[in-house]
Parts: sequence; C-alpha cells; structure tokens
Amino acid sequence: SQKSTNSQVPVSVPGYIPSYLEKDEPCVVCGDKATGYHYRCITCEGCKGFFRRTIQKNLHPSYSCKYEGCCIIDKITRNQCQLCRFKKCISVGMAMDLVLDESKRVAKRRLIEENREKRKREEMVKTLQVRPEPDTAEWELIRMVTEAHRHTNAQGSSWKQKRKFMPDDIGQGPMVPTSDGDKVDLEAFSEFTKIMTPAITRVVDFAKKLPMFSELPCEDQIILLKGCCMEIMSLRAAVRYDPDSETLTLNGEMAVKREQLKNGGLGVVSDAIFDLGKSLAQFNLDDSEVALMQAVLLMSSGELSLGGQPLVQPTQLPKEAVVGSDLSLLSHHGQSRVDVHVLAKHQVGDD
Repeated sequence: SQKSTNSQVPVSVPGYIPSYLEKDEPCVVCGDKATGYHYRCITCEGCKGFFRRTIQKNLHPSYSCKYEGCCIIDKITRNQCQLCRFKKCISVGMAMDLVLDESKRVAKRRLIEENREKRKREEMVKTLQVRPEPDTAEWELIRMVTEAHRHTNAQGSSWKQKRKFMPDDIGQGPMVPTSDGDKVDLEAFSEFTKIMTPAITRVVDFAKKLPMFSELPCEDQIILLKGCCMEIMSLRAAVRYDPDSETLTLNGEMAVKREQLKNGGLGVVSDAIFDLGKSLAQFNLDDSEVALMQAVLLMSSGELSLGGQPLVQPTQLPKEAVVGSDLSLLSHHGQSRVDVHVLAKHQVGDD
C-alpha cells in the first residue's frame, strides 16, 4: 500500500539476464530489475513467482485491499497489498493461461532435462566420430593395458560358465549392527570378505603391469591404488552384470543379487554398482574397453603426492594417451556409444 514508507527495499538476487533485455530494464509490475519475459511480460523474479503461486493455488479470490484497490505498486510496496499487485500483473498483460500446474511443470522440467542429456550424447558421438584411428604407439598401449587386464581378471570370458550363485537364503537373515553403526547380514558379509582379498590383489597386479603406473614413486602408487581400488573392483563386477538373472558376478566366481550385496555390507553402494552394470550392459564392452576404463580410473584417482605436488602434469600424464586411445578405439569400432569411462567414474566414484 502507498501509506507504508518505512519498509526495507527487497534485495534483488543477481543471476543470469537474457541478452534481449536492456541494461537494468525494469519490471513492468514493480519497477525492480527485470530478469526476462515471464508469462508474456518483462518482470522480476519476485513478481514472476507471485503471479505463478497466485494462479497455481487459486489465491486471488481471497485477496483484499485496505485502500479501495488503488495502491501504488513498486519494489517497496509490492509485498503489502496482494490484490493490487495481482491487478497490476493482469493490467500489464501477464497471461494466466501460461501458468502451468505442478504436474505440467514437472513434466516440462523433465523434458528439458531429457533434451539436455540428448544433446550431450549427440555431442559425445560427434567427438568420437571425428577422432582418428589410434597410431602405432597408441595401439601398443591398448595391447599392453588389455593384456594386463586379461592376466588379472578372474575366470576371463568363461565367468558365466564357472560362476556359482549365492544361495537365496544368504543375505536374508537378521541384520546385526556393526561398530560403525551400519547393519549387515553376517553370513553374506563373511562370504564377501573371503573374496575381497584376492580381488584386491588382482587390482594391484593389474596396476603393476602398466608402465605408466610402475614408473611412479612407490608412495604415489599407494595413493593411486587407495583412490581407485574400490572403483576398479566395482567396475569389474559391473561388467559382469547378467540381466537375465539380475546378478553381478564378484571376482569371477560368485553371482549375487542386489539385496544380498546391499545386506552384506555394501549398503547403498550396491545400488550404484548394479545401476552401472545395467548401463554398461547395453554396450557389450570387449576386454580392451574394460581394460582402458580401469586404466583411466587408476591414473586419475590421485591428485597430490605425499610431497604436495601433482602426481603428473596434464601434459605428461600417460592416462591422457589412454583416454585418447579409449575414445579412438570406440570410434574405430564405428559404434555410437557414450563415453564409458566418464560413466564409470560418475556412477561408482561419486557414491
């Protein structure tokens, strides 16, 4: 209302301003700094939100004015009379029919996100398509990394024939609290513990077979392994996801279901590994691709050495050649694929 003069002026939140707006262009409702076209008018964020809430919640029939509906609306008085503010919104041309209800807003937001992801995938495919075939040195690197993976990957390509399914009753027993506050099924936990040590050993052996790793100082090797061991073991399990039985095969020998892995001590991490397995299953990755993903995870897992210096400079890092080879190899296969090493890093590494 025009009679209140001692209120504080609302502070505008800085943000993105569209290029079509003039510098400091005012909101047509209250005169505050506009942020764009909202419901067919140039308005600030405050008036946009007020108008949207009013329509979505059908609040305007309950609005009233103490001063006969003739309040002056500006950025000082706009919050003091809802009726006059709403009437001002209508009089300047804000369109009620453009306000979406909540379900339509959610659907619109989902569509925008899906389109954004689609554009990302299309850009990634373009990147893969323009990469040249790996040169001789890169092919040698691919061969070396692939051999390191094959020599340290339990059961190799025959894992489906050699796997044993964990009995359904394991992982379904009473959950026992642990010292750190989590709860586990002791029988499932015991089974997973048995295969953990050999699985870790295989990851270490894989790393030692890579020259770019073995040439690093011992303390830096330890930093890298600490940073990626769980990720690489998770990746090795994820690429052995079987959609038919909905199981992951751990260490090439034990096929487990999602709840068994979760109750056996991995908790929510098990969901990330299973989801990664589902994502990767559509790509039918070969040994070289899995090996290169592991090498990328290994060489990008440590940021600082014990001396406080970067392990490697971006221009020197052997993993750059691995990344390049990874993408080039996928491109050479002529497949429209996502950048699988990024997928692995994000779905497992961020949890």
